[in-house]
Amino acid sequence: MNEFLTQFLIESREFVEQATEGLLVLEQSPHDAERLDSVFRAFHTLKGGAGIVEFAAMERAVHAAEEILSSARSGKHALTPTLVGDCLACLDQVIRWLDVIEQTGELPSSPAESRADDTWLAEMLDSNPDVRARVTTALQFIPAPDCFYQGEDPLARVTSLPELLALEVEPVVAWPSLNSLDPYQCNLVLTALTAASMSEVTEHMQGHSGTCEIRAIGTGQIAPQDWVLPSQAREILSAQRDLLAHATPANFAGFIASAGLTAENVLRSCAHPEAAAIVAQATQKSLAESSSDSLRISIAQLLSSKPAALTENARPSVKPEAAAQTLRIEAARVDALVRLTGELTVAKNAAGHVAKLAQEEGNALAGVLKERHSVLSRLIAELQESVLAMRVLPLRSVLQRFPRVVREMSANLGKPLKLEIEGDDTEADKAIVEMLFEPLLHIVRNAIDHGIESPADRAARGKPSTARIQIRAARQGDQVLLEISDDGGGIDLERVREVAKARGIATEEDLRSMSETDIIDLVFAAGFSTAAKVTELSGRGVGMDAVRTAVERIGGRVSVESRAGHGTNVRFSLPFSVMMTDVMTVEAGGQMFGVPLDAIVETVSVPKTAIKGIGAAQAIVLRNRTIPVFDLASVLALREATPNDTAATIVITTMAGHLGGLRVDCIGERLEVILKPLDGLLTGIPGITGTTLLGDGRVLLVLDIGELLQ
Repeated sequence: MNEFLTQFLIESREFVEQATEGLLVLEQSPHDAERLDSVFRAFHTLKGGAGIVEFAAMERAVHAAEEILSSARSGKHALTPTLVGDCLACLDQVIRWLDVIEQTGELPSSPAESRADDTWLAEMLDSNPDVRARVTTALQFIPAPDCFYQGEDPLARVTSLPELLALEVEPVVAWPSLNSLDPYQCNLVLTALTAASMSEVTEHMQGHSGTCEIRAIGTGQIAPQDWVLPSQAREILSAQRDLLAHATPANFAGFIASAGLTAENVLRSCAHPEAAAIVAQATQKSLAESSSDSLRISIAQLLSSKPAALTENARPSVKPEAAAQTLRIEAARVDALVRLTGELTVAKNAAGHVAKLAQEEGNALAGVLKERHSVLSRLIAELQESVLAMRVLPLRSVLQRFPRVVREMSANLGKPLKLEIEGDDTEADKAIVEMLFEPLLHIVRNAIDHGIESPADRAARGKPSTARIQIRAARQGDQVLLEISDDGGGIDLERVREVAKARGIATEEDLRSMSETDIIDLVFAAGFSTAAKVTELSGRGVGMDAVRTAVERIGGRVSVESRAGHGTNVRFSLPFSVMMTDVMTVEAGGQMFGVPLDAIVETVSVPKTAIKGIGAAQAIVLRNRTIPVFDLASVLALREATPNDTAATIVITTMAGHLGGLRVDCIGERLEVILKPLDGLLTGIPGITGTTLLGDGRVLLVLDIGELLQ
């Protein structure tokens, strides 16, 4: 990718975020002039950037949205929710184009760009000659890349089209290798032929994400929502429609030919050759039938499309205080600096090891070494803090996606919702911020689908018709706290008990002895769902357990509080950084391993006879609680060390809310390390979080307790 495209990509994503956030605010406050100006500037800059890199398709699309905003700024048109939705749809397409550029290093080409012409329609009809006689409507649907997160199933939507005759599925861009394939990103183009009317197909596809072109075959009709015409073009087309009303038998052919040719030229100049071809077809039909109806209807269809105004020539001023005082640095350079800091940390640990050896041998330099090591430790700690701070991102980068998600879910479910976000400037490590979207999405979906009542039920309970969802973030020490709360009906404990019993998650005896907190914790069990039926949003039992697994994999914790009739609060407690980790070294099978300290509850030494066999497993009873015990050497398939005949050393760990014991040969020391992820042939080895070097040069494997005990 050349330098211009790289800069274009970075800046475009920033302005897309700015425009999206502003549009969602304008939907609630359409008269916010300052916000409207900010959104307009974002679209204007996006268009300018597209022009610099000669990306004509994006320039046209953004220009059309810019014209809508220009009309709103001048007071000609009110910025309605429908127009806001149109502008958001334009940004969805821009995001898709930016994704293509990032993947390929080039401006979008076939098939993403070539789909603006009639090629797809001609190819589809040619490849399905057996149904061509029955086709009345053709459709090409390119879902948004993140449509799965919006609860959509694009393939199911298209295959359920009424009177479907043919369907073709192909990728937007070439499929990557399986190793780099992202299964959560939609990369499909769905093209279909049906015998249903265009109005039926249009109604069926309402509420879709991405872009959808619907064409009526052989009628000269055009789906109005698919076209955006500048105001000058609309004036010329309107004049041709009026001209046709004055056609007489004496001048009929001349009027039809003139109006048709003028309309074709206007459409081609607006980069709509497919519409020009349909108008040409309608012109020939009108001439053959000696009637202006076909051409007049085609022009009327175009005039019922989305309006757009003229290009804004004035360059909007930018307030000096609005300029971001930041320096862009490639992520690879920051990662390289982190790796170097990690090597310094290893060198510091090695110096400490040498100082310890010297002290044990009574060397006179031991005191000096120890003092210098303390100074080195302090300086490296400051360097670590500064370097890791370069990797942090504000949570805004993930939280700003949720107003759009909540808006669409609210519309789909018919539940008026208000989303409040606090503390979105709270910072966390890049890796943590990037993994948060999916767990948060599960929580928000559950809140809307299960927690928030219908407007009628809320009215019956004396609640406001508009429900409220709050997302709050804050930093506390080395932890990042994130809370998602709603004012819905809360968790139905009796329903949880019924489902847990029916699905064998807990026995009736266990359920009777559980506290309310324990009952609520059952929602994290795999396969658990209180939904009466499976919907597009939920009900499959793969939500809350996935949330806990994802959060705990990075060393975080999840807890839930709920009050019947008042709502639910889900709390994430996350580490500020996943690169810097405190570990405790343990020895098993003659090898040294690291166990993350945040996974350790305590260490105990128990008589060997205290370990009891339960079937093929082993367990101990600690403070009246039965805890399963796993021999770490056996779990890792290592040779066993010489057993201690009198006592067993056990590390009590916690994962997914459950306690487990790891039997080890001995316990070592506590270390602060910067983990290096496994790469090369070692990539993907289960049970290993990463590696670091010990002071004596040995490689320390840091264990992933969750995967080991799964």
